[in-house]
Amino acid sequence: MANLYSRFRRPPLSWLLIILAIFSIVSTLIISTTFSKNSNINNKVGGACVEDESIEGGVYRSEKVFRMDYPEMEKRFKIYVYPADEESDHGNYTNYHKISGKYASEGYFFKNIRESVFLTDDPDQAHLFFIPISCHKMHQKVSSYKKMASIVGRYVEGLILKYPYWNRTLGADHFFLTCHEIDVAATEGVPLLAKNSIRVVCSPSYSKGFIPHKDVSLPLIMQPFSKPAGGNDTDNRTILGYWAGICSSDTRKKLVNLWGHDDELDIQNSTSYNAARMKKFYSSKFCICPVGSRLTSNRITMAIHYGCVPVILADYFDLPFNDILDWRKFSVIVKERDVYRLKDILKAKAGADFRMLHSNLVKLNSNNQKITKLTATSQNE
Repeated sequence: MANLYSRFRRPPLSWLLIILAIFSIVSTLIISTTFSKNSNINNKVGGACVEDESIEGGVYRSEKVFRMDYPEMEKRFKIYVYPADEESDHGNYTNYHKISGKYASEGYFFKNIRESVFLTDDPDQAHLFFIPISCHKMHQKVSSYKKMASIVGRYVEGLILKYPYWNRTLGADHFFLTCHEIDVAATEGVPLLAKNSIRVVCSPSYSKGFIPHKDVSLPLIMQPFSKPAGGNDTDNRTILGYWAGICSSDTRKKLVNLWGHDDELDIQNSTSYNAARMKKFYSSKFCICPVGSRLTSNRITMAIHYGCVPVILADYFDLPFNDILDWRKFSVIVKERDVYRLKDILKAKAGADFRMLHSNLVKLNSNNQKITKLTATSQNE
């Protein structure tokens, strides 16, 4: 796949996001039947066909199937992006460029869609249609969610009137990005969009309007990361589990009340990520990622980047690329009701299981670093 890498002139993590996100959309829509009779995206990538249910091995549910299906998708799969109408009141909100800080996921997604090999200028060749409106960019000028929803609604209605593609499926083959609370709040006011089309959502919860098997989960990232990626440093990880944040949910309150003074778990009710606390990501075996009051959080991607095995303490949470990546191979998933047993759960996994989980976590970061080198090489050619 080296020749594929050279075509993607973009930051490494964003490359992985866009490829897996599009692959997830394909799996969700079951449109691979239009590719070829031999395509196996539908019946082999989903969670029901996991070849190896242990935590050993790679990070994919089936790496063989992924590698077999991806080249076919790359050759045939096409996306059409609706052009911006600069003369309308929504035209200034359809070309998003910010790719740093907590909005990096949204910026990279817009950038990568427009530069992707999947992009087509011929809508008749498209399998999917991207609605490129940024509610975050809109919110910089429009403060009212009701007014934002009105702008989005008029934009979608304009697309329906101007183009024939929405009416062919009532928008089922259209997708849009809602990566932050602002986007979710604005698009919820447009039922035609939220209920019919595919939402690409950062860190979604089922309790917030996310519809499994229709919508797609995308991880929320913050770039650039303030520190380098973690590596093969298991001997330096002497803290059993670490979390620092505000008690914005019942689960977080229980986490602090139960384990805030524990001698093996480092649990802090604080939002300050100073230098000393950032070091905890390098010295902890497990990083707790508890559900909060907000729809989105970059805590999981931070844990992965710093080599700290994420402990996802949340119910009704759709993990990014779950049909492709086997999260049990590089994270620990804990029900909220089991916060009382958290220490016992982590201690039971602190030995051989932790070493395997951490090894797989390093593989994820190693893949990103390889792509970094390949991307830099292609940009200098």
